[in-house]
Amino acid sequence: MVLKALADPTRLRLLSLVQSAPRSEACVNELTAPLGISQPTVSHHLRILTEAGLLQREKRGVWAYYRLVPHTLTQVAHLLTPPRRRARR
Repeated sequence: MVLKALADPTRLRLLSLVQSAPRSEACVNELTAPLGISQPTVSHHLRILTEAGLLQREKRGVWAYYRLVPHTLTQVAHLLTPPRRRARR
């Protein structure tokens, strides 16, 4: 499920935007303009990333803030690293 979530360019861009945001977290309304897509579409992609374990969601009042889950990203990086390179570490 994680690799399927990462297969979409919009979702990769979302991960990048969240990571580069102040405090490494972002709200949906902060992500719509840079992507040029509607809020419901951004929310849909964020839900997929959250369900895949790549983002965590924290509700604050009426807003939901998203941040990366470092452990999951480390696992993906390990999975994508060729075996020979893993052995050198």
